[in-house]
Amino acid sequence: MSLALERRLNKGAWALTAVVLAVVGLMRFVRLPAPVDLSFLPPVHAALNALTAVALITAFVRIKRGDVAGHRAAVFSAMGLSVLFLLSYAAYHFTTPEVRFGDLDHDGVVDATERAAAGLARPVYLALLLSHVVLAAVALPLILLTFNRGFAGQTARHRAMARRVFPLWLYVAVSGPACYLMLRPYY
Repeated sequence: MSLALERRLNKGAWALTAVVLAVVGLMRFVRLPAPVDLSFLPPVHAALNALTAVALITAFVRIKRGDVAGHRAAVFSAMGLSVLFLLSYAAYHFTTPEVRFGDLDHDGVVDATERAAAGLARPVYLALLLSHVVLAAVALPLILLTFNRGFAGQTARHRAMARRVFPLWLYVAVSGPACYLMLRPYY
């Protein structure tokens, strides 16, 4: 494979990143009618993220053992799970009102009483959520570029980039379910 293939794939990665980030940005402002009730999806999102973390750890273990085929299969699994997550996440957030941490009466507003009831858990949750969202946005193009290097046979360059991108992707995959578990009482 070649560096030329990687460069072509990278153009697609940057375009895909721009589209995904634009779609995610629109989710807060656009509501579409849902053909069916999608309120069941948040635990599915958490499960997809958790399975992505398992696939990433599997990929890491496989490559450390020299099992390139097993590594590749695990990475493809992580990518597939992430695509399913993004599609499901977009469908949910475009069709379902936002759930706010601490909103006990489900009116979309966290008033002073609810904020007091949430206590220190609310700023902890918000910090975790902020780190998850920011690192997911930063990691997305890096994940795609790292994948492209491996796919194009640029093994040394893939390995060098993966050392830095793997912990980011793993953090995003683990912090997503943690955010869900903290927010779960408010669904």
